[in-house]
Amino acid sequence: MKKILALFISVLVFASAASAAKVTARQQLGRPDLAAIARESVDESSKFFYPTLYNKFMKNDTTMTPEEFQYFYYGTMFQEDYDPYREAPNPALLQELLPIYAKEKRTRNDREKMLAYAEQVIEDNPVDLRQLTNRIYVYEQNRKYDLARIWQYKLNHLLLVIAASGTGVDSENAFIVVYPQHEYDFLNLSGMTASSQRFEPPHYDFITVNRTDTRKPEGYFFDISELLNQYFIKHPSELKQASGSKGADM
Repeated sequence: MKKILALFISVLVFASAASAAKVTARQQLGRPDLAAIARESVDESSKFFYPTLYNKFMKNDTTMTPEEFQYFYYGTMFQEDYDPYREAPNPALLQELLPIYAKEKRTRNDREKMLAYAEQVIEDNPVDLRQLTNRIYVYEQNRKYDLARIWQYKLNHLLLVIAASGTGVDSENAFIVVYPQHEYDFLNLSGMTASSQRFEPPHYDFITVNRTDTRKPEGYFFDISELLNQYFIKHPSELKQASGSKGADM
């Protein structure tokens, strides 16, 4: 996993920009209004209709606004095919890529395989932070700098959306993400190294980080209440099972 995360180095300059712009993003966007996003993302007459934003995101341009990015990112949770624990497509190709991810130097053919897989995953899950990063990496290595800048813009704004959702320093100001993996990816892309995770009732994940400055937090809170809510809506039997387990423990 650490070797795969090493691919994020190519966009750390954007992570730094995200960190510097957190205050501005938080002031401009604030915490997401998930009720409004749930409503607007499925309303065909809304400018925030998810398929409309999806088509806009997938284009090679930088015309999306911060508000559109916020509705797009969190609108992911309210789509029929959303599953916070969904598996990435084409697991066979992913297995083939693992040795390539572990390399320090990659051939042109290696990079083309990485790009093909990144494009496939992003089409299925456009807010996959890891494969967005891999896509940018390949564009940069292949000297397609215009495309790299465009997709850096998209990744950067997704990071800003998460940064604007809170500070992460306590549960009341927890960051909000749409996939559990984004907890790690967001922190790593922000220049930190996530090290471990623990669940904090009733609906928080706490991710510890390796820190060299004891004045900084030992970790950050993430609010996964809506993520879990949407998961159990689609998997009601698991909710009953979980409730039954709690009852048995009482």
